[in-house]
Amino acid sequence: MDLSTTFMGIKITNPLIVASSGLTNSADLVKECADNGAGAVVLKSLFEEQLITGKTSLINQDEMYFWYPEALDFVNTISKAEGISEYLQLLEKAKKSVSIPVIASINCITPREWPRFAAEIEKSGADGIELNIFIPPTNINITGYKIEETYVDIIHEVRKHVNLPIAVKVGFYFTSLYRMLYKISNLDVNSLVLFNRYYRPDIDIETMRVVAQNVYSSPHEITLSLRWIALLYSRINKELIAATGIHDYQGVIKQILAGATAVQVCSTLYKNGISYLGTLLDGIEKWMSQKGYSNLASFRGLVAKNEENTAAFERLQFMKKTTGMLF
Repeated sequence: MDLSTTFMGIKITNPLIVASSGLTNSADLVKECADNGAGAVVLKSLFEEQLITGKTSLINQDEMYFWYPEALDFVNTISKAEGISEYLQLLEKAKKSVSIPVIASINCITPREWPRFAAEIEKSGADGIELNIFIPPTNINITGYKIEETYVDIIHEVRKHVNLPIAVKVGFYFTSLYRMLYKISNLDVNSLVLFNRYYRPDIDIETMRVVAQNVYSSPHEITLSLRWIALLYSRINKELIAATGIHDYQGVIKQILAGATAVQVCSTLYKNGISYLGTLLDGIEKWMSQKGYSNLASFRGLVAKNEENTAAFERLQFMKKTTGMLF
């Protein structure tokens, strides 16, 4: 079976990309991912605050805590972080240890100051940069339009400093999600990663403190990206990379049927171990063999191309369920 595909225009041996996380925060773990069959890895995120102020940085911990899973680790270590130098060392070591693409990840919220450091990442051998952008919609004085324009400004500023392929990982907090993704796709980027998964805090009613809950995704969360991958397939001329809720080989296949070029996996590897990558690949190959597909392109977007399926991804199923009408 030919499982090869592309990520950010870079050819990879299979569609499994290990997402930015604690699973990619050391060269040894990156090598373990590669040894177990990963097509590519995205290194742990480097936060904008680390690039600007380094180890003396202070951060609005409450806001970060409420939105990003990796913020829990970040807010506990930022005072010790060495910022860009530490990250460049990780990147260089990871590149030497594996032959698969190693992608840098930057978690950012503004286009100010930090983009010039992207050039250092390129010099250190990164195969690409994933911009993990999320501007919390919690400031009553900032309009939706201004938030959207900030995304555009960030991409423009980074592109001024690097020639590397760029992927943009976004969430779904937009008034018009399709229009925003279409706008990003018309910029000088290579891939759209759908979607970022935000931290979901809970409250302990005994201690009356915020606690960590639902750090890992669950399989049912796949439906959000699945819908939008299918709706955007053939309408946006950029790679669509699926993320969140992909826990088994069936989930990988569903996303490719919807039109995904590749997928990012994370929670399932935390739960089952990095070696589970091999199980996912075996499952994909067996399914392809049973269906008579020799490569991913032969069934990519197959469901999305069907007009009846497109209607189902939009509103039809909701109407059936809520009205009892038969179509």
